[in-house]
Amino acid sequence: MPPRPLALALTAGAGAGAALLARQARRALRRRVARSPLWPLPALPEPVSGQGRSRSRSEVRGTARRVTVVERTAPAEGVVRLRLAGDGPDGLPPWRPGAHLDLVLPSGLVRQYSLCGDVADSAAYTVAVRLVENGRGGSREIHERLVPGAEVEIRGPRDRFPLAPSPAYHFVAGGIGITPLLPMLYAAEAAGARWRLLYCGRSRASMPFLAELAALGGDRVTVVAGDESGRPELGFLASLPKSTAVYCCGPGPLMDAVAALLPKDRPPRLERFTAGGQGAGGAFEVELGRSGRTVPVAAGQSVLAAVLTELPDLAHSCRQGFCGTCRQRVLAGEVDHRDELLTDAERAEQMLICVSRCHSGGRLVLDL
Repeated sequence: MPPRPLALALTAGAGAGAALLARQARRALRRRVARSPLWPLPALPEPVSGQGRSRSRSEVRGTARRVTVVERTAPAEGVVRLRLAGDGPDGLPPWRPGAHLDLVLPSGLVRQYSLCGDVADSAAYTVAVRLVENGRGGSREIHERLVPGAEVEIRGPRDRFPLAPSPAYHFVAGGIGITPLLPMLYAAEAAGARWRLLYCGRSRASMPFLAELAALGGDRVTVVAGDESGRPELGFLASLPKSTAVYCCGPGPLMDAVAALLPKDRPPRLERFTAGGQGAGGAFEVELGRSGRTVPVAAGQSVLAAVLTELPDLAHSCRQGFCGTCRQRVLAGEVDHRDELLTDAERAEQMLICVSRCHSGGRLVLDL
């Protein structure tokens, strides 16, 4: 549906009054576009939240495109690497090391995966997906259904884990956490920066890209396989020069350990597969601003789970604070933000209700 002010301008009568309305509508729309984030919210003068809207999923989440699986390989046990090609003559949008895609699976599940191919390859994107045996079904669907020739919808790429210029880097990867770091290694090499990689995993058989990393980095790559060497030794990170930037992606305990070793004024750059700080919180209340109804949120319960009891059709997807589908406008209250998506400016007015909360005993008013 076109934005309401513009629709009014178009249906107004002819003449000077209609022209004035049209000019005002265009100016208002431009102001809204300028203030709106490019992704995932549409630059439309509609609420970013709420039920009973006729917007499609694509309108809510941003531009989508179809790609085709043109190559599938197995770089490690339980891992598939997919090359996803577009069909347009102009190629796919460019991306930078650290970027990721949203994959909209045939079932409707939305999952985020880091790009791990060549940034110069505009014909296709490459992702690698580990099968999570006790997960929520996304990785299994990819392993079972995304075979060569299959089509899948994607959104993005989005860059929430950028590689900042630095004379030196130390990268720390855990398991499939190597995926966003692999393009960074090539970028660091191309820039002439000094770099080293500590790559940890359960076993060498489960760790993708070992041969590629050995060819790229030689003795700059240290591999620690748990079945051979046990836990990695991380103490050296505390004595790294200030000029060395640290990037880490992997299981939460690994990233927490890396962060604990670095000074507070030089924190590592982290890429999490689950939103940080999702621990249990105390009880509070959420008021649905449009209806005035109050929904109790129990200790340890998400706002999303509580609100779904009143609004069962409310849009949501990843439940991890990444995709932005559950983003809502906050009308009142102090939010305890726990997502990995929103900027500081966006957090001033919005929250992701799948992971973020209110402080114990407080009250939030949402535009629902």
